[in-house]
Amino acid sequence: MVDAQTQMVGLMGWPVQHSLSPVMHNAAFAELGLNWCYVPLAVRPGAMKEALGGLVALGFRGSNVTLPHKRTVQRSVDSLAEGARRLGATNTLIVRRQADGSTAIEGHNTDVQGFLQALHHGGFQVSEASRAVVVGAGGGARAAIFGLHQAGLRDIVVLNRTLERAQAVVEDLGAGAHLRALALSRETLLDCVERADLLVNATPMGMWPDVDESIWPNGVPMPRQLTVFDLVYHPLQTRLLHQVRQSGALGIDGLGMLVAQGALSFEMWTGVAPPVRIMRAACEEALRR
Repeated sequence: MVDAQTQMVGLMGWPVQHSLSPVMHNAAFAELGLNWCYVPLAVRPGAMKEALGGLVALGFRGSNVTLPHKRTVQRSVDSLAEGARRLGATNTLIVRRQADGSTAIEGHNTDVQGFLQALHHGGFQVSEASRAVVVGAGGGARAAIFGLHQAGLRDIVVLNRTLERAQAVVEDLGAGAHLRALALSRETLLDCVERADLLVNATPMGMWPDVDESIWPNGVPMPRQLTVFDLVYHPLQTRLLHQVRQSGALGIDGLGMLVAQGALSFEMWTGVAPPVRIMRAACEEALRR
């Protein structure tokens, strides 16, 4: 029950009604008996500065940030953690209240560590010798590329239908000579994956309701040595992951990253180790419904 002592956090984005984050975090609070509550906060594009003022005025302890605000929110916070600054995206806010009554909003990013944790738990071990192909050029792609480079991988190809966007990611991250951008096509995808150990789908292709779509061409078997990480989590088993299973390759679903990045935010706010299994189970139940 929400009362005068309830600590509030939420998710700022537009839209937010589809998000699993409230289900995930509130299940974790209930499991640990914490008097906290996580709510969706619909913030129209261009209204983030005013929304942050409201966050402070209403006594919130923090918030997650999702599309389309991950980059623009960085102009309005009081400080940025190094990871958020380098990536150019913030997904977690912490409201710090000082003894003199003043407040400050810190911007953090848990997507990179969330990606790496999910990749590790899914069974893929990153090494300098690994080769990766990342399809997409949005926030998920940036987190994946930054994380892979941070973990020591040096050979990364970024594929995107709009080549300029892929090139912009490469230039922004400046991850080294072995980070390349190419235009996405059937030919470039198949050619690059032939020499890769990891394929990351960081596009919305295959997301509900377009569940029959996939970045992988129909009728083409995948290399058996390949690990495929599909960042889409709705549905949990995407068309791409179905193709992976048919080829005997290793597939990792996107729910692991959602839960991992959320768990990191949870611990930043509460100072308490999160019940990760409960968080994932709550998401799985919500997806089944």
